[in-house]
Amino acid sequence: MAEPQVQLSIRNIKKSFPGKGGAIPVLDGLTFDIYERDFVSIIGPSGCGKTTVFNVIAGLLDADSGALVYRGDEVDSLRGRIGYMMQKDLLFPWRTVLENVLLGLKVRGVADNEAIDTAREYLSTFGLSGFEKAYPKTLSGGMRQRVALIRTLIMDPDILLLDEPFSALDYQTRLYLEGVLMEAVETFNKTVILVTHDIDEAVALSRRVVALSGRPTHVKNVHTIEIERSTPIEARSDRRFSEYFHTLCGELDIQTSKKRAN
Repeated sequence: MAEPQVQLSIRNIKKSFPGKGGAIPVLDGLTFDIYERDFVSIIGPSGCGKTTVFNVIAGLLDADSGALVYRGDEVDSLRGRIGYMMQKDLLFPWRTVLENVLLGLKVRGVADNEAIDTAREYLSTFGLSGFEKAYPKTLSGGMRQRVALIRTLIMDPDILLLDEPFSALDYQTRLYLEGVLMEAVETFNKTVILVTHDIDEAVALSRRVVALSGRPTHVKNVHTIEIERSTPIEARSDRRFSEYFHTLCGELDIQTSKKRAN
């Protein structure tokens, strides 16, 4: 089997923020690779700078030093190459489901008929046919997140940045949307970087997990997760799941007896 190709290298990224007593270092030489069609979760203590990493990759923040290398070329940011999905769905409440999904395509200048056909196809794929004229306030949290995922995927980004997109949902809905995400990633051949506080979720979804230290943050370890995972439930049933889970809890100094949900 051919070696996976590196799609994105994060090299020695440093970032500080101003504070009352001077600069507060947050990222301290962060370095790791993302492969083509990778699914990588980033975990670490609260406040360690996981979202800051995303904002640097997305070009919303400038790093103090270091480099982003995309398919062999150093770049300032990945604007135009990434889709960024956050914990809040950020749907426009005055727009219908279809209008929310269409927004990016219209900004890009896609012809109306083509954009609508594409949007309807995505809505059908994600089980939302019949909700085109619904407004966000009439949808469940899980449905709103599906609309947000469609809005992200429809722009055909090279890399999906997912910042705890399911953390506000109940466990059953999260399991369902994890399955939707896994299927979408395979269908659309996407590379995914997921920030999560949930180690259970990181192990169930990821091919690799990047464990970060507390601030000033560096990479403690990168774990390869080798389990069967055609569905999130199947992944959690793999005999190695608990081993990876406990290893990562130990990496973050978490008491596993209190962390794992039954």
